Amino acid sequence: MHKPKGPSKSRAASAADVARLAGVSRSAVSRTFTDGASVSTKTREKVLAAAEELNYHVNHLARGLSQEKSRPVCLLAANLDKPYHNLLLDALTRQLQADGRMVMVINVSADPTSAGEALNRALHYRAAASIVMSGTPPEEMVQSCIKAGQKVILINRHNDLQDVHHIQIDYAQAMQEAVEFFVQAGCQTLTLVSSSKGTPSLVARERFFIRSAQERGLQLTIWRGENTNYEDGQLAATTLLSKPTRDDGYFCITDLVACGFIDTATHEYHVDIPNDLCVLGFDDIPQASWKGYNLTTFAQPYNAIAERVTDILNCDQVDLLDQETIQDGYQKSSQDGNQESNEESSTDTEHQNHTQTEKRDLRSKLQAIPKWRRTVRSTESTLEQ
Repeated sequence: MHKPKGPSKSRAASAADVARLAGVSRSAVSRTFTDGASVSTKTREKVLAAAEELNYHVNHLARGLSQEKSRPVCLLAANLDKPYHNLLLDALTRQLQADGRMVMVINVSADPTSAGEALNRALHYRAAASIVMSGTPPEEMVQSCIKAGQKVILINRHNDLQDVHHIQIDYAQAMQEAVEFFVQAGCQTLTLVSSSKGTPSLVARERFFIRSAQERGLQLTIWRGENTNYEDGQLAATTLLSKPTRDDGYFCITDLVACGFIDTATHEYHVDIPNDLCVLGFDDIPQASWKGYNLTTFAQPYNAIAERVTDILNCDQVDLLDQETIQDGYQKSSQDGNQESNEESSTDTEHQNHTQTEKRDLRSKLQAIPKWRRTVRSTESTLEQ
């Protein structure tokens, strides 16, 4: 008997190649590689032997059309050159990959046209979800994902969007603790070194810090730079410390700003931190623990955010079965057939209607953990970390 030809060396083996070599239908091949699908022992053995001979691997991208977890997860990210975004991206990709998911990262800081085209490609791939990592990605991109029927997860974005999942830091609690740190250090006059960028997370930190300072009756000055870079911290220190009088404490809206502030304060103005004044940051980037800074700050819960993302992704998994996937043979059989002919007929003729799980508006708040180091004076009542 003539042995079916395998694929040419110039291309990878397909499910059809395996089916021809094994002498079974293509649907039998797909059921063999589908967990829980019905396939006889004899058929499974023939398919696996043919697959090994042809070095065949399942096309998970194609299978992703029918299995939600196999479809890619799209990350909309910006400012990836900054430590905070790097740390969050690292935590998210590690967690998602450990969960068996494929990740697509779209850098929305790139040219708007290319970023938009990349998002369209992600939508064409039927991404399982879009995760918006910060407040920078444009609102129209977020709306595109929502209108496409995707599951959308917003990290530290506005609360006014419905039918999406929100993950936010409890900034009210964190800023109350921040002000209390300054009070414990004996500070009576404070400066908030902030930014005019106006992203939701920055606005929230600023608003709650101001409210907490006012509740404690502290004198507060606000200084805003254009961004949240190291250079903005340098400029803040130059502007604020050149004044005839200085405040007791300075809350820098991010650690990167605090690092620039500290370097300029110590090297240009010979300020003794924390004896002359106290400095507090936010994010707990790696530089914060360096000996040159030893910055008192608040740690972003990067790993907790990533774990919450996977919880959301896994809570509403749905098998999306459409005509295209049925034709490709990626459908679970609903019958227990012990013979190949029964298995093939049950898969090739049966059409299952897919269900759509309604999106939920899920709001989660996570805690930013204080990291007490040396840039804020400690007292006997200070909580030691």
